[in-house]
Amino acid sequence: MWWLLTGLPAAPPGQAGSARGEALRTALAAGAGVGAAITLALSFRRQRHQEIITAHTTHDATERRVTELYTKAAEQLGHDKAAVRLAGLYALERLAQGNPGHRQTIVNVICAYLRMPHTSPQSPDPRWSAPSTPGPWQTAAPADPDPALEGERQVRLTAQTILAEHLRDARRPDQRASLPSPPRHWPGMRIDLSGATLIDLDLTEAHLSEAQFEGATFSGDTTFHGAVFTGMANFDRATFTGDASFSYAGFTDYAWFDRATFTGEADFEGATFALDAVFYGATFSGNAQFSDATFTDHALFPEATFTGDAAFDEATFTEFARFDGATFSGDAVFDGVTVTEFTGCRMNRAEWTQIADHPEHVWPPGWHTVTRPNGSTALVRQESAAGDGNGEDTATAPSIPAEEPAGTEEQPRE
Repeated sequence: MWWLLTGLPAAPPGQAGSARGEALRTALAAGAGVGAAITLALSFRRQRHQEIITAHTTHDATERRVTELYTKAAEQLGHDKAAVRLAGLYALERLAQGNPGHRQTIVNVICAYLRMPHTSPQSPDPRWSAPSTPGPWQTAAPADPDPALEGERQVRLTAQTILAEHLRDARRPDQRASLPSPPRHWPGMRIDLSGATLIDLDLTEAHLSEAQFEGATFSGDTTFHGAVFTGMANFDRATFTGDASFSYAGFTDYAWFDRATFTGEADFEGATFALDAVFYGATFSGNAQFSDATFTDHALFPEATFTGDAAFDEATFTEFARFDGATFSGDAVFDGVTVTEFTGCRMNRAEWTQIADHPEHVWPPGWHTVTRPNGSTALVRQESAAGDGNGEDTATAPSIPAEEPAGTEEQPRE
């Protein structure tokens, strides 16, 4: 500060004191400003440090509270009373709703609970109720359901409902890019229900980033109508005891239904498969509906069994379809099928056998069935459709491949 005073030029007599006083005031003001700036910076730093400490303290307290609530709810799920287990489920739901970072963990817990072994109680059948008039021919009515089993059923139905409500995206497909996700929707969830017993599961319009249902048992009717699977969907060896609806579902990754069993109707009408759709060895005991379905990649149905009607009318196969070794006992309808390279499905091979000789079959254009020497039926391509001008088809019937020796497996053609 001294340089401010010594560096001044000489002032006229009478003004020297005034000039030096002004310089001193300026120097003091500058020093005060610098000091104030330093003080302000230190104060801001202390405040910021305190805010960080407070935020960490709050976060730690929140995490401790979440952990306490989570632990308590998890303990409730292990209680022997159904009412306490229900309370635990609702506590987990509230916890997940308020803490998005913990949602996947809580979904994992709910899925783990559903994977635990369970035997569904059988509801009394009114056909076996005791008649009003006693008689020696009467059959005793079945005992009332076990209260413990019925309570567990209600707990499981509640767990399924919680998953369904938060996996469902209420936005229309054309709104999902422009509108935010609904508050109740938990996006990006993965579920693992491998080997679980699921009762009347309804995941209509659910959005799943990954779905594992390998070996699961779907008791009663099941619906995935309009569901969207953005990751792999694995239903290998799953059993559907009632009707199963995947109508207008979207599979953007691989869809696996190897050895799956559909006891009731299997409805895949309007479903879209972006990658391979694999139904190797699947069993369809009821009607199988694949009308208007779109298979962008491979559609694989080798050794599948269709006991009821199989409808593939208006379906689109962009790559190829394989039905070698498949069995059709009801109507097989392929009317209006759109295919890019239908020869890839190997329908003209000997492996597609045991096709019932049924007059209601509708095959893709250019294909028909012929009877083989062993009495089975094979689907073959009509080599030509030229007529002789008299309305009679003079095309040579396609040759039927000879039987292969036992134990020989033909390699797929490119």
